[in-house]
Amino acid sequence: MHWFYLLSAGLLEIGWAIGLKYTEGFTKLWPSVLTVIGMIGSVLLLALAVQKIPLGTAYAIWTGIGALGAVALGIVLFGESAGGPRLLFAAIILLGILGLKMTAEH
Repeated sequence: MHWFYLLSAGLLEIGWAIGLKYTEGFTKLWPSVLTVIGMIGSVLLLALAVQKIPLGTAYAIWTGIGALGAVALGIVLFGESAGGPRLLFAAIILLGILGLKMTAEH
């Protein structure tokens, strides 16, 4: 269940990271409200996850999910670069996430 919390926390992190773009510096009410709710939910789920998953592992995976999601959605939604080096380094983040999951103590 704690891995599910961590995955959910990471998905919410993607949501609030993308939401930041739509808040326009927190000047738009509803995108700002949804972004802050996503932030709170993400951190609460991370807190539940670290009850059983080692902190360093959980935090690295949480930020990695958020980073990969932000890169992917940045490409799709905002036309950001999908160049080879950028995708290579995103793949390295993915390898790090998978490695941490495979070697986790719990």
